[in-house]
This record gives sequence, C-alpha cells and structure tokens, in this order.
Amino acid sequence: MMRDDVRRVLVAYDVPSDKRRGRVAKILLKYGDRIQYSVFVVDSAPAKLMRLREELSAAVDPDEDSILLCDVGPLASVDAKRFTYVGLTRTITPEGPLIA
Repeated sequence: MMRDDVRRVLVAYDVPSDKRRGRVAKILLKYGDRIQYSVFVVDSAPAKLMRLREELSAAVDPDEDSILLCDVGPLASVDAKRFTYVGLTRTITPEGPLIA
C-alpha cells in the first residue's frame, strides 16, 4: 500500500571512524537500499525519517562525521529518470521499502 506522504531521501555519509561508520551503515540498512558504498536510498513517511535522523545523530560524532539527507521528493513522483548511472548500477527495491 502506497502512502501519499512517503518521501524518497538520498542519504550519503562521510564517517572516518570504522566503528561509527559500521553503526551508520547498519542503521541505514534497516531503512533503505545501499546504492553506493556510503550512499543509501530511503523511502519513508516523515515520522520514520525523524526516527532515522535521531538514530543517526546518536551514532555519530558531530565534530568528525557528516551525514547528508537529500529529499528527492514524494515517492509517487519519483520515476526511473530521477536516478541514472554511469557504469555499475545498484537495484533499488521496487516501489521502495515502505516504512510507514
């Protein structure tokens, strides 16, 4: 079932500590698909995105780590043309992993 408020968010991180980087990746794997080593696509309702931000905030050192969350738009309006690749591609879960 598709919800109107579900957004697609591109998440990229730069975390120098192996331990914290592993924690960040593990959190993101619960929410979305890894499309590059440190880049994920997350499809989620706003409340779950807030929970994701809280989990990520607790896992990083704000003085050393950086996480970018880029709202691509409502999932209903995101089509295949929004994401293109040069070289090896990664599969994004069809219709997004709906976390409501």
